[in-house]
Amino acid sequence: MQTKRVTIDAQHPQTEWIKEAAQLIREGQLVALPTETVYGLGANAMDAHACQEIFKVKGRPQDNPLIVHISDLAMVKRLVEEWTPQAALCADKFWPGPLTLVLEKTAFVPDVVSGGLGTVAIRMPKHPVALELIKEAGVPIAAPSANLSGKPSPTQGIHVWKDLKGKIPLILDGGPCAVGVESTVLDLTDEVPTILRPGGITKEQLEEVLGEVAVDRPAPDQAPKAPGMKYRHYAPKGELTLLIGERKNVIRKIKDELRKGHSRLKKVGILCTLESAPELHSQLPDLLFVLGSEHHPEEVAGNLYQGLRLCDEQGMDMILAEGVSEKGLGFAIMNRLQKASGQRVMRV
Repeated sequence: MQTKRVTIDAQHPQTEWIKEAAQLIREGQLVALPTETVYGLGANAMDAHACQEIFKVKGRPQDNPLIVHISDLAMVKRLVEEWTPQAALCADKFWPGPLTLVLEKTAFVPDVVSGGLGTVAIRMPKHPVALELIKEAGVPIAAPSANLSGKPSPTQGIHVWKDLKGKIPLILDGGPCAVGVESTVLDLTDEVPTILRPGGITKEQLEEVLGEVAVDRPAPDQAPKAPGMKYRHYAPKGELTLLIGERKNVIRKIKDELRKGHSRLKKVGILCTLESAPELHSQLPDLLFVLGSEHHPEEVAGNLYQGLRLCDEQGMDMILAEGVSEKGLGFAIMNRLQKASGQRVMRV
């Protein structure tokens, strides 16, 4: 398949590209599109065959649900059985934005979209390109991250091109994504709202609106209620180790692990905060990628997947990642690093 990658204005998307992409969606084909979180691989959410193609192209496990993206609240009626007061509160406060709500689904939602569950995950993205495309297509769009399953998510159009070139007809390249990690997934089907996947909206923000908010800890054999819960995700090819603790202890341990790696002729990359970079740079790692300041977690989130992908591109055998505080957006960052490491964590 020939893949066309076009540059689209992120704030004022060109009508010609939106119309072409919308036509492809209506025809049951796939289109990669930018959102404020990461790039999505979109298909008509009401077309079971088209959504099945998403799983095929990505190599995605069949029981991993898809998130359905909408452009207005009118689309909700075909998707959910009951638009609850809690859902209304969340939508009023956080939509459009990086929050996905899990609610009981209607019979109109194909089982392939819900991973065989009785629920559907929906959100209204904030990115102008995504919103215009959904409006023009006239259908909700199911869109997981536009990458090969398990790899770091794409936050730039070039990432999608490298993963999916020759597999889909069109990539809308709107430049870098603003948030850089996926949406928060919030289950509203139980009495207490429960975070299934941390993301761009923090637990603290949700608690200000909803009161008590729980965090799900799924069992290993439990069917995933939302993307990113069960399988190893966001993972580079190299062996990633996450190091957690006081900075001085983390730096000392990274130095030790770097020496061990080099003694085994491994190429070792380091992902670290701005504050730790000067001391680690002097140790001559094969790659040093500064995620951002520990005082600005939005920088770290925005750069995380780019750093993981760069490690792949430069052939790092080992990757040593410095952890950050789990407060606020740091909770989502650490979730992604733990998933990327396959839970290979050193506490020092």
